[in-house]
Amino acid sequence: MAVYQNREAFIPCTRQALIALCLSENKLTVTEQNQFQEFCQILSAYYHFKFHSYLENIKYNYTAFNPDKSPSIPTNNDLAILKIMTENLLKDLKTILQKANYYPLSQGVLRRALADDSLFDLKTEVDFSDFEEMLCYYQGDIQDKIKLKKFWRSQEKNIDIFERVVLLIKFKEEKHFANKPTPQEQLNFKPGYIYIYLYKNLSKLDLEFIFPNVEMSMNWKDRLLFGIPAIGASISLIVKILPQLLLIIAVFFYVFLGEIPTSVIPVKEEEIKEITPLLVTTLSLLVTLGGFAFKQYSSYKSKQIKFQKNITETLFFRNMANNVGVFQYLIDAAEEEECKEIILVYYHLLTSKTLLNSEQLDDRIELWMEQKIGKKIDFNINNTLKNMESIRGKINLNSENPQAATEVKLLKQDEQNYLRVLSLEEATQLIDYIWDNAFRYV
Repeated sequence: MAVYQNREAFIPCTRQALIALCLSENKLTVTEQNQFQEFCQILSAYYHFKFHSYLENIKYNYTAFNPDKSPSIPTNNDLAILKIMTENLLKDLKTILQKANYYPLSQGVLRRALADDSLFDLKTEVDFSDFEEMLCYYQGDIQDKIKLKKFWRSQEKNIDIFERVVLLIKFKEEKHFANKPTPQEQLNFKPGYIYIYLYKNLSKLDLEFIFPNVEMSMNWKDRLLFGIPAIGASISLIVKILPQLLLIIAVFFYVFLGEIPTSVIPVKEEEIKEITPLLVTTLSLLVTLGGFAFKQYSSYKSKQIKFQKNITETLFFRNMANNVGVFQYLIDAAEEEECKEIILVYYHLLTSKTLLNSEQLDDRIELWMEQKIGKKIDFNINNTLKNMESIRGKINLNSENPQAATEVKLLKQDEQNYLRVLSLEEATQLIDYIWDNAFRYV
């Protein structure tokens, strides 16, 4: 059983497509094909029921921290209970993410992403000290080509992309943000609450933009492009207002020193004594300088708004769900992955002409996936075998005695570590028994 560093366990096809691939090999008779489809259908129903409890627990523990909750829902202020709810939420969410074949991203990776230049060419900063808790998971580490505009021409560039990114953030309480420069009423988030985001096809260079507390500013190139025209405009402005400026300087010398250095400042004393022209000159200078400053500030804000608009539009089309909506998506993905893994193991053991151990089975499934869909995966064999061994119940193996029932497992391992599964008829009976008894009350 090979271990790969550059492969993922995610099975990149739907459950229905996987079943169709199995049936397309024609290794099962028509009767067996019908039984196999029935087995897969009941298995999916069972796993849907099984994962529903995860969803209910997660939704319950998230209620107190949901920024979108209705104001009519009372807030629990017991710190001990809130701590337990946070721990349970994080524990269940991690379990679901792992079952859905997502992988954790460390804070170190995120910090390196912030240090690299983004596709938006902005200087960014995320204050990780604002977070009480943070989880970041991804699925699908791929490369893609995009077109970037550089001045007057476009060029293609290979970039690393995460097909799915899940981010959970629990912000610290209000007192942490009391001394922050941004007033609390202007924050893009509520202190003490938990925010969860799900994005698709997100560049590794742009991970920082999904954080609600990201601070953006122009990089040195944009500052230079913005500053050079401003300097040029200011030079022409200074030339234009120089006479008025000299007059005001002359007034300063006249008032405080009693004389004007005419060798340095070419201003006549009569011009200083006339109050009205002096006031007009001063007002004109203030209006000119104020207009120039306002124009430069407006230009800067327009450029900043343009950047934010581009980021907002890009992330809008990549955002798949927020907060409670993320849970439903992940639960569905987790039950889908576990069903597909069981279907693959069961089908290959059922149709194999020789006995297989776990290593041989793992290699066979990985090769089969590569041949069928052209994708190399690192199949999660150990967890799948554990899941299958836990599927157990009573079925009738004696046709002569319909009342006799025997406790069986869907999969078992013999003393030589070879794997064996129940026949299609027995497996269908077993999963049907489990489903029928899922709602049994004593």
